[in-house]
Amino acid sequence: FNQSSKVIQQQNIQTKQKHYKCNTCGKVFSNSPNLSRHRKIHTGRKCFKCTACGKGFNQSSSKANQRQNLCSRVTQHQRIHTGERPYKCTACGKAFKQSSTLTQHQRIHTGERPYKCTACGKAFQKSSTLTQHQRIHTGERPYKCTECGKAFSWRLSLTVHQRIHTGEKPYKCKECGKAFICCSHLTQHQRIHTGERPYKCTDCGKAFSRSSGLSQHQRIHTAGKSQKCKECGKGFHHSHHLTHHQRIHTGEKTYNCEYGDVSNQSSNLTQQQSIQNPQKSYKCKKCEKAFTNSSSLSRQRKIH
Repeated sequence: FNQSSKVIQQQNIQTKQKHYKCNTCGKVFSNSPNLSRHRKIHTGRKCFKCTACGKGFNQSSSKANQRQNLCSRVTQHQRIHTGERPYKCTACGKAFKQSSTLTQHQRIHTGERPYKCTACGKAFQKSSTLTQHQRIHTGERPYKCTECGKAFSWRLSLTVHQRIHTGEKPYKCKECGKAFICCSHLTQHQRIHTGERPYKCTDCGKAFSRSSGLSQHQRIHTAGKSQKCKECGKGFHHSHHLTHHQRIHTGEKTYNCEYGDVSNQSSNLTQQQSIQNPQKSYKCKKCEKAFTNSSSLSRQRKIH
């Protein structure tokens, strides 16, 4: 009898501990405050409000780690209003509102790229950039325009595209007042005023204000040049020209001059040998005296 009464007593204690039930989802709580906090998930009520803008933040449970997470979210949000940037980069001094943003930024200095594409091996500093890149391989275009149905791999591409329909041009030139739908178009336009030409041809030195202009120009140099250098990408019409060029990278010098100098091109060797051992191919018919050049022969003829 004593044993069974203890079991009943224990069951009553456990029942009392979970007496507060949510009518919406059926979840049971041991006390009224916990149930009240839980109900706010369904009602949309927010436990904490920003005093600056009134934005509300919800606490999903009464657990200590959840309360800490809520506090962190509220603190991060308030930095929008205060301008506080407590996380500073030791390399360049740039400051950030969140520690995670600082971590991402520091990879610029360290060169770390922890997110690698399994399809092509290309690595990235941010997981979000990897996700965007992978859409090149999968062909996924999750961002669709509601106006015309055109789909995009990146959210920003959709945002820029939608300005075609809305007519919005938020980027304005301070010099002439011309407006553009995206920042890159404004940057290109401003070079008309500044004269800046940052894209330079490595073959002839000609510079361009746009990368597309440089790409189009480079076709002049690469047209018909099927022999390409793997080191620098320079193209050649003939394989022997490529072979000569590659010696710039390898440092190979294959033509030995009997007078001691070494050259990486046969033409340079011939020139060197003519200096060291000039051939006297210009001969006077009168006295049979030979000369290394025509001007010396002409002077000799005047004597006769």
